[in-house]
Amino acid sequence: MMPGSDVSPITDDARAAAAQGLSIVVPLYNEAPGLAQLHERLIALAAKLKQRYSLACETVYVDDGSQDRTLAIARELPATALDVQVVSLSRNFGKEAALMAGLDHARLGAVMFMDGDGQHSPDLAEQLVSHWLDDRYDVVYTAKAHRENESLLRRISVHGFYALINWGARQKIPEDAGDFRLLSPRAAAALRRLPERNRFFKGLASWIGFRQKRVDYEPEPRAHGVTTFSAARLLGLSIEGLTSFSVAPLRFASLLGVVLAGVAFLFGLSILWETIVSGKSVPGYPSLVVGLMTLGGVQLIMIGVLGEYIGKILSELKARPVYFVAEQTMKTAGDGAENSTADAARTAAE
Repeated sequence: MMPGSDVSPITDDARAAAAQGLSIVVPLYNEAPGLAQLHERLIALAAKLKQRYSLACETVYVDDGSQDRTLAIARELPATALDVQVVSLSRNFGKEAALMAGLDHARLGAVMFMDGDGQHSPDLAEQLVSHWLDDRYDVVYTAKAHRENESLLRRISVHGFYALINWGARQKIPEDAGDFRLLSPRAAAALRRLPERNRFFKGLASWIGFRQKRVDYEPEPRAHGVTTFSAARLLGLSIEGLTSFSVAPLRFASLLGVVLAGVAFLFGLSILWETIVSGKSVPGYPSLVVGLMTLGGVQLIMIGVLGEYIGKILSELKARPVYFVAEQTMKTAGDGAENSTADAARTAAE
């Protein structure tokens, strides 16, 4: 494998970039109630972009093993003003895998990611495109302007999430940055060339560099239902991001070992001093039990930290496909006809 990757042949000229078009990737999981309305808004967005920039658009709906009628509704969505591609995964692989599937199947140059719950406004998407084509930014990402309407526990959890990920990381992830972002053709190409299977898109999109622009926004109310992203999943995602971008926990383990060894040495000197000078006999069992329990707890924690990294290494070495595609359909704008269907299982390893 080459130590570097050259994306310089991919032009950053606005006119040439616009000619390559824009793929809008929308991961879906049980989004049946609001999917048709979201598609209508994307049609209106595509018409505006076509008129303003002569920008061809497609949507890539990635059904991540939905349990409702999401896939059936997605199949029937009309290809009006933009192409419609539907990718159905064989089961629920998680949002990160769905984003990767959308990136892999995007046929046009630039790629925009947005959620299917209606909170990411297509009107704001036009602003992201403007920063890309008019201001020539390669990565345009969004971040929540504030969190006053969220519970205290939620705000603390999110703040802890970013603090944990950025702890010791060389490339910081902007706080409150979400998955709603746009990648220019060369930024999308760079992201595709990253070989790891444990994907954390927020971190990877920041890590690739290029000119990046932050856009603060106020999320719209959910079109339906409630979020399924719990505090436990947020903690798991933060651990995934931390172990993907930092070795700080391993260095902290070494530092903690040095500190504990120093404390134990000083404690031993104090016992020796008290015994020699005052002649007192220091009770052994309480201090021994406390010391053993402290060291045992710290060792178990450090073993857990090592286990996280070893588990990630094992996952990469297995090189299993990140997802399987059970079905893929494509409709071209204008005729609404279904051009291709792939019912045979395909994998991300292709």
